[in-house]
Amino acid sequence: MSKSMYNVVNPDDIVEKYGADTLRLYEMFLGPLEQSKPWDTNGIDGVHRFLKRLWSLFYKGDTFVVTDETPTHDELKTLHKTIRKITFDIENFSYNTSVSAFMICVNELFTMKCSKKSILEPLVILLTPFAPHIAEELYQALGNKETVCDATFPICNESYLIESTVKYPISFNGKVRFTIELPADMCKEDVEKIALSNELTTKFLDGKSPKKIIVVPGKIVNIVL
Repeated sequence: MSKSMYNVVNPDDIVEKYGADTLRLYEMFLGPLEQSKPWDTNGIDGVHRFLKRLWSLFYKGDTFVVTDETPTHDELKTLHKTIRKITFDIENFSYNTSVSAFMICVNELFTMKCSKKSILEPLVILLTPFAPHIAEELYQALGNKETVCDATFPICNESYLIESTVKYPISFNGKVRFTIELPADMCKEDVEKIALSNELTTKFLDGKSPKKIIVVPGKIVNIVL
């Protein structure tokens, strides 16, 4: 990009078209700070769509849809894994992966149709260093009078991240055929018993008796024929 090649992109034009927050996020999203990277605007639409999807958690058209409902465990898990990731990334200057984490979080909340204040308010505070303008706007829309810059930064509650269930891949001679979801604290003997009693196991055994059954708790079940 140079003046002689007549391909200079004026940041003011990008701000006018997409907004300053989109430009900030896209600059961070390009890659690690310590690496040089080619700068272009080909992927900026994706970042802009992310901000519009975030906005849609708060508004449907012109209607403010945020509620005071109690969040579900899955919604809390999505929020707190994002808090943990963003906190780590900020401390390690890994802003590009932070933007990715925000995108994943918003997509998950959008899928869950989550518009609950107890989830969205901490998310807005978390986003403030990255996209301060939209964060301030949404924070005020939530009924706050002070600036979002004075809000207490969210802290991850690890208890929401503990998995209550585990998906076990069921393998036959090392080849995964299907998965079953079981309680995370289930003992090896019970995992083996349930895996063997599954109707799909009966199908793949095809009347044969397994020579060996290997159960790695929380990981996999391998049936050797």
